[in-house]
This record gives sequence, structure tokens and C-alpha cells, in this order.
Amino acid sequence: MVDLSVNIAGIELKNPLMPASGVFGFGSEYIDFFDPNILGAMSLKGTTLEPRFGNPTPRVAECEAGMINSIGLQNPGIDTVIAEDLPALRKIYKGVILANIGGFSEEEYAECCARADGYSEIIELNISCPNVHADGMNFGSFASGAAQVTRAARRAVKKSKLFVKLSPNVADITEIARAVEAEGADGLTLINTLLGMRIDIKTGKPIIANRVGGFSGRAIFPVALRMINDTARAVQIPIIGAGGVHSAETVVEMMMAGASAVQIGAENLRNPLVMPQILEALPEVLEGLGVSKITDIIGRAL
Repeated sequence: MVDLSVNIAGIELKNPLMPASGVFGFGSEYIDFFDPNILGAMSLKGTTLEPRFGNPTPRVAECEAGMINSIGLQNPGIDTVIAEDLPALRKIYKGVILANIGGFSEEEYAECCARADGYSEIIELNISCPNVHADGMNFGSFASGAAQVTRAARRAVKKSKLFVKLSPNVADITEIARAVEAEGADGLTLINTLLGMRIDIKTGKPIIANRVGGFSGRAIFPVALRMINDTARAVQIPIIGAGGVHSAETVVEMMMAGASAVQIGAENLRNPLVMPQILEALPEVLEGLGVSKITDIIGRAL
């Protein structure tokens, strides 16, 4: 038997697998495919202080080895999520929950985090949102902005663990990771999506109504792996790895790069059973490597 349990920031998980924010909605959408209680944790769809309808359509474009999306944080708002979606999920899922929080100002992040605090074991701060007070520049695109919003969230979050999800669309992700760590983040999630674009050659226009969107899927795995390895060398806090994971072998690779847990995103949309399939295959892959406890591979490539 291989021990798949891991610990992230003092939270015990039965295994390192969880969906990336957005692909499982608010947790109950996949109940017809498999029992979510087999997962190490559950990530919720990105949530903001007020309800959001999201971006205009079309907002999804298929790619050869992934997809582009520009959903625009469509969600019912944090109060509805707390009052309706989380209680519904708790009825069917007994494990660790990550609430993904977005915002468009420091104050909005802080208020949304304060309301969500304690309702989930982990608050995952999505700092890839544009700051309305800084000419629309994303909070996560520069170290001072990332530090600013992490500081505000840290003051608001007292009960949950605070993880910050980093954008790959930056010059030096390690600089931002160190800034976030210095402001008291308990952990990091990386990477978020890369910026991408597709064009309809019949019309000559972008397929995505917003022109560009977040590119995810198998194609970004090597980029994610490099950024996780770089970041694991730069900080002391745990990392949840994400980006292009699609097999037991890529889970192992990502953990060897320095991740303590792994999120799977776009692959769930291609194959809704990918997570139980990975969990079934993972022990055999680890046994083949002579590993009896999965935590022994964390950071092996450092």
C-alpha cells in the first residue's frame, strides 16, 4: 500500500488531488460522475463580493492541446455561496474545501475574505483580477500589488488558511511569490492561466468576445512545472501546483518540482473521470519508483 496523504499548511489531505477553481462549479456538478469524497480537497468556482453575470459570449475557444476561456468570474456573490452553495456541498462532501476569492479593489477582497473566513478550510486568493484603482492592471502582475491585496486579505482571514494563486503572466514569478509570503500567506497556488487568443479565419475576428482569455490545458504543463520549481526554490511556504496536469505521471512530476498538492483543471472538461482514474493509477506509478509514501517525492527535483 502506498500512503497518498499529504499536509498543506497544517491541513491533512487524504491525497494530493483536487479540481482547479471553476471546473467543478460549486462542487455538486460532478456528483453523477463519481463520489467527490475520493478527492483530497474540493475547489469552488471563483467568487466575488457581489453577483457577476460574467463576460459576453463567446467566451470559450478550443485549442489543439487545451482551451481558452474568458468567463469573467460569473458567480452569485459570496453571500449566496455561503448561504446556499456551501451548505449544499457539505451535505455530499466531507473533505477540505478551498473557496476561491476574487475582487477588483483591496477593499472588496478584504470584505469578501472576511465574509468567507471560516466557511472553508482554505481561502484561495485569485490575484489575477484587474485593480480598478490602478488603471486596470492586475493585482498579481507586480510585486507591490500582490503584496497589497495579500496584506488586506491576511487582516481579514483569521480562521481559514490563506493561499494566494499566482499569475504566470509576469516577468519574475518568484519576486511576487516572495512578496506574498512576506505578507503572511500560508501557501501558494500556481499557475493560473496564460493569456491566449484564437481567430475565426472565416470572419477574421477573435473567437473570444473579449479578444483574449486564459489559456489552460496540457500545452502549459512545462511552463507550470518550471514556474513551480523556480518558486519552490524561492519560498518556504507550501505550493499547490496547477497547469496542464492530466495523468498520474504528471502529478508525480509536479510534486517532484516542489508542489505539495495538485489541482487538475481543463482535463476535467475533456474527461470527467480523469481524477478517479489518476487516483487509481497513482499507487502503481509510485510503487514502480520505489516510493511507499507520496510525500517523499515532494521537491525531489530541487
